Amino acid sequence: KHMALINQQCGGLADGVYSLPHTEHHASSPDGSDSELKVEKDGVSDTETKADSGVPEVPVPADDTPEVLNKALSGLSSRWKNWWVRGILTLAMISFFFFIIYLGPMVLMMIVLCVQIKCFQEIITIGYSVYHSYHLPWFRTLSWYFLLCVNYFFYGETVTDYFFTLVQREEPLRILSKYHRFISFALYLTGFCMFVLSLVKKHYRLQFYMFGWTHVTLLIVVTQSHLIIHNLFEGMIWFIVPISCVICNDIMAYMFGFFFGRTPLIKLSPKKTWEGFIGGFFSTIVFGIILSYFMAGYRYFVCPVEFNNDSNSFQVDCEPSDLFQLQDYALPSVLESVTGWTTVRLYPFQIHSIALSSFASIVGPFGGFFASGFKRAFKIKDFANTIPGHGGIMDRFDCQYLMATFVNVYIASFIRGPNPSKVIQQLLALRADQQLHIFNSLKAHLVEKGLLPALEEAAA
Repeated sequence: KHMALINQQCGGLADGVYSLPHTEHHASSPDGSDSELKVEKDGVSDTETKADSGVPEVPVPADDTPEVLNKALSGLSSRWKNWWVRGILTLAMISFFFFIIYLGPMVLMMIVLCVQIKCFQEIITIGYSVYHSYHLPWFRTLSWYFLLCVNYFFYGETVTDYFFTLVQREEPLRILSKYHRFISFALYLTGFCMFVLSLVKKHYRLQFYMFGWTHVTLLIVVTQSHLIIHNLFEGMIWFIVPISCVICNDIMAYMFGFFFGRTPLIKLSPKKTWEGFIGGFFSTIVFGIILSYFMAGYRYFVCPVEFNNDSNSFQVDCEPSDLFQLQDYALPSVLESVTGWTTVRLYPFQIHSIALSSFASIVGPFGGFFASGFKRAFKIKDFANTIPGHGGIMDRFDCQYLMATFVNVYIASFIRGPNPSKVIQQLLALRADQQLHIFNSLKAHLVEKGLLPALEEAAA
C-alpha cells in the first residue's frame, strides 16, 4: 500500500501535473498578492486530480495576525484587511532592514546566516510534516547534519579567502585551513554512510526521495546565501541595491496589481496580473537608479568589506573606484530633443543598476513562481506562518536567492578584476625559494618591458 502511494505521488510529480488547492499564498510574485482564494477550475482534469491525490496535506496553520490588528481592522473586508496587514508588516520589515544596515557588515552576515537556517527549517519541516507517518529513521537528524557540513565547507572557504593573514597567524586555524577540504569531505562522507545505514527495506524509494529533497534544499538555500555574503564583501552596495530592488518590485507590483490588475499573468498564480508585472518593472528601474545615485556617493556603501589585521575588525574605507565616480554621458538625440540636455552626470554604477533592476523585476519573480508551484504540489498556503500576512521567511526570500546568484555572476563577469592583495597573500604563503623564483621572473619581465628602469629612476 505504501509503495503504491509513493508510485502514485512520484508519477504525478514527474508528469508535472498538480491539483490546485483551494487557497494558495505566494509572497514574492510580480503583483505580490498573498491570498489566492480563488479556485482555478479551468484546465484541471480528473487525471490531474488523481495524480496528486496521493500527496498528504500539510496542516494549515491558524490565523497568526496579531490580535491588536484584528481588532483595529475588524470593520474592513478581507481584501482590505489583508492589504493593511501586509502594509504594516512590510513597513516594519523595511525598518528592521535599515537598522541592521546601520549595525554594519558583520551583523548583516549573521542575519543572512539566520535567514538561511530558517528557510532550510521551513522546507525540511514541510517534508517531515508530509511524510512523518512513515517514521523515516534519522531523516531530520541527517538533514541538519548535512546543513552543518555544507556550512562548514562554504564558510571555511570564505574565512580562508578573506581572513588569510589571520588564519596564517593562528596555528590551529592554519591547520584547519590547510586540510579544510579534506575535513569537509570526511564530514559529508560520515553523513552519507549514516544515511546508507538508516535505509529500511520497505521505505527505500521514499528515503532516497527525501535524501534528494535535503540536497536540493541545500543547493537552493545554502549555496545562494553563501553567494550573498560574497556579494557583501564586494561592497555593501552590491548587497543592498539588489535586495532593495526585489523588495521594491514586490511592493509596487502588488500595488499596481491591487488597484489596476485585470489581465492574468500566469496560471500558476491566477491573481498575478500583467498590470502588476509591468508597473513593478518600471517602478523598480526608477527606484534602482535613484537609490544607486544616493548610495554611490558614500564610501561606507561602495568600499569592499575588508578585515583589518591590526584592529582585528572589519573596515569599510578606500578610495572609490571609477565605478563610483561621477562622469558625463552624452544623451541620445531623441532624449536630447525632449529634455534639452546634451549630457547628464551619472555614476557608472547607475547604469549597472538598470541591469540589476531589470533582472529583479523580470526574472526574479520566477523564483516566486517556482515556490508557488512547490506549494501547490503539497497543497499548502505558506512555507510557515512566521510573519503575519506574509507567511514564512522562505515566502519572503524566494526571489532573493535567484537575485543573489545573478549579482555574483554579474560581478565576476563584468566588474571584478585581478585582486593584488589576494595575490600577495598567496605569495607570502609560499616557501622562500618559490618567492625568490617568482621575484626573479617578475623582475625579468619588467626589465624586458622597460618598466623596471623607470621605476628605479623614480625611486632615486
